[in-house]
Amino acid sequence: MPTRSHVPGSQRQSPEFVGRRRELEVLSSFLDDVRGGNGRVLVMVGGPGVGKTALFDHLCARAAGFRVETGAGVESEMELPFAGLHQLLTPMLGRIERLPAPQREALQTAFGISSGAAPDRFLVGLATLSLLSDRAEAEPLCCFVDDLHWLDRASAQVLAFVGRRLRADQVGLLFASRARLRELAGFDELRIDGLAEADARTLLDSVLTTPIDARIRDRVIAEADGNPLALLELFRGLTAADLAGGFGLTGAVPVTASLEIEFRDRLGALPASTRTLLLVAAADPVGDPALVWQAASALGVGPDAAVAAVEANLFGIASTVRFRHPLVRSAVYRSASAGQRQAAHRALGEATDAALDPDRRAWHRAQAAAGPDEDVAAELEQSAGRAQARGGIAAAAAFLTKAFQLTSEPARRAERALAAAQAKVQSGAPAEALGLLVSAEAGPLTEVDRARADLVRAQAALASNRGSNASLLMLNAARRLQHVDVELARVTYLDALKAALFAGRLAGAEADLRSVSRAALTLPAPRRPSSVSFLLEGWARPFAADSFSEGYAAGLPLSGAH
Repeated sequence: MPTRSHVPGSQRQSPEFVGRRRELEVLSSFLDDVRGGNGRVLVMVGGPGVGKTALFDHLCARAAGFRVETGAGVESEMELPFAGLHQLLTPMLGRIERLPAPQREALQTAFGISSGAAPDRFLVGLATLSLLSDRAEAEPLCCFVDDLHWLDRASAQVLAFVGRRLRADQVGLLFASRARLRELAGFDELRIDGLAEADARTLLDSVLTTPIDARIRDRVIAEADGNPLALLELFRGLTAADLAGGFGLTGAVPVTASLEIEFRDRLGALPASTRTLLLVAAADPVGDPALVWQAASALGVGPDAAVAAVEANLFGIASTVRFRHPLVRSAVYRSASAGQRQAAHRALGEATDAALDPDRRAWHRAQAAAGPDEDVAAELEQSAGRAQARGGIAAAAAFLTKAFQLTSEPARRAERALAAAQAKVQSGAPAEALGLLVSAEAGPLTEVDRARADLVRAQAALASNRGSNASLLMLNAARRLQHVDVELARVTYLDALKAALFAGRLAGAEADLRSVSRAALTLPAPRRPSSVSFLLEGWARPFAADSFSEGYAAGLPLSGAH
């Protein structure tokens, strides 16, 4: 049997493997290659409930001699850089001292273990590769990451970096995702589709305890669309009368919604203390049993509360906390009231160590807030600063947005909305940035902040469509900044030139290359010339001149001066 840090579920043969011969052969070949010293990456792609996790459990049962480490993308942590990587590598961090100093320091900074400048992604990737290779020296290593579609982008990029460099290492990276990820393009892919109709009938017959009306069976098979989990779960708890007449199966709803409704119904039959424990576990994506039990205890939940959930095959808690299926977590969280969710996050926030994990503590406290809370908003601002220092712009944007939402004082609220908008546009979310900008401009802003707001709007336009209005917005922002922040205006004029270049004739006479270039040349000479000032002048002179050749001759020495 394989040794492993996380137990994903039962290892017995399951009816879900009916019609999965091809998939099992591919996974068996994957293990053989890794065992033979050929590092492999395999991405399983398929819809929810189609059997990706079950196939992995089956793989584990046959991975004799392997060490298996597991992780999972979590929807609520998608904007927290390196969150998924941290989850996967936590069992191996005892080996971090073996890494070369630059790699060790980069990984420690990325995980918030130590402070420092934003870590070099290349070094974080090398550190991860070194850590996995070191762990695989004793025995082959298989790393499984479930729900890859919810993995934060930084973690996905690092794992892709590692995957492209696996050669003679006994390391296998196995991913399960509902959709293809751009970061993992080019790796071997195993498409997990629904079962063929004949296999779906065989699977359904294996779980039925009483005869079923043929018309009902045909309808269920059609609605399930070959989804194994739907076929296995939708009949749980139905009586013979329900099955014969179909009264328990009324209403055609999508498979995912059907499964979530089914899980909600099963939750309703559990004791209140068990539902509270499940809610705390659902609100904590880390899966730390000690943290979950401490928070649950604060809500009056004892150890016996887990028994009913385990017996219902919804939940397991051992070395880590694991739900039977991501839809169980979703059903648990969504079926709770807002007050219940706030109480769970409040307990988790109080149980989280403020020194070891201040950012997650702040996030839980923010989710627990029923209204404006300046103390929590200030904590979130500090978390945003730490995230930016680690290179996590998306995480900073998430923290700043929540800080804005928890602020009531008008001037402070406007400042935080503007900061969140700036972070959103930098993280590649221009539509969200524009929404925050509306809130920022509704409040009292300084002249400098209004100029920055113009810049954010221009950046959002440039990021979203590169259309004719982007260069004009960028030009107007640069002109406004020219009176309050000359250096930022210089950078903005450079962006305006890029926008005009992309827009071409669509930019119009007001913001074409010549207009932007001539406006840029009105800037005062910098006290200390920089690469930006040289580049701006070197670009602007050729386009501003009446004769391009004349301007080109004047600009060429400047554009190459630094």
